[in-house]
Amino acid sequence: MSPHSPNQNHLLAALPAAEFERLDADLELVPMALGEILYEPGGLMRHAYFPTTAIVSLHYVMESGASAETAGVGNEGMVGVSLFMGGDTTPSSAVVQTAGHGYRLESALLKQEFVRAGLMQRLLLRYTQALITQMTQTAACNRHHSIEQQLCRWLLLTLDRVSTHELIMTQELVASMLGVRREGITEAAGNLQRAGVIRYRRGHIAVLERSGLETRVCECYATVKKELRRLLSDVQYRQGTEVVADHRFAPTARMA
Repeated sequence: MSPHSPNQNHLLAALPAAEFERLDADLELVPMALGEILYEPGGLMRHAYFPTTAIVSLHYVMESGASAETAGVGNEGMVGVSLFMGGDTTPSSAVVQTAGHGYRLESALLKQEFVRAGLMQRLLLRYTQALITQMTQTAACNRHHSIEQQLCRWLLLTLDRVSTHELIMTQELVASMLGVRREGITEAAGNLQRAGVIRYRRGHIAVLERSGLETRVCECYATVKKELRRLLSDVQYRQGTEVVADHRFAPTARMA
């Protein structure tokens, strides 16, 4: 059995058989390397991406070249919402944060399925609302909460999307994601390491005690997760899918 399946992505796994079968042959499995740029600001978006084991970071890039993450996308969602929201470009960039795999679909095929007004359309609109919530909460978090709280939020959201507790991630990259100085990440990571919550060595962060992150994180993590769960709580996986959902996203009943 192949270790890769479109059903590892929650949106694809929730499609009824008839809708999934229309897309199945056109879903292309692609490796997603750390640091790979899927979209650049203003560039034409030719594909939508449905991550399975990779995580993609959406960044807003300033004229100076400085950037900060506005949201992350893993196996719970898709990259390229601008395609069905009326635009083929975006002022943001999409960069692979955690290497892995995903499936891509040509933009014309995504739009074609979207205008059928079936479950795919409703799933994508619900997911877009959840993504907007994540972006809004990230903006508020970056303004009002400490770097340590932001780091805990970012680590927890990352853990929810991967099957390991060891992340390949430099402090420089985390600082870039959060839009803060590297020294701030060094201090926050040091505090968490001394408390026995994480173990850090160059390029790797191992989470030793998830509960320690949960007691230190701000309200933003729970808000983002609660909204995603609420919006996707009335869908269920297609019968016969090989991969079972992460319980944090597990749907319960077929969306009408």
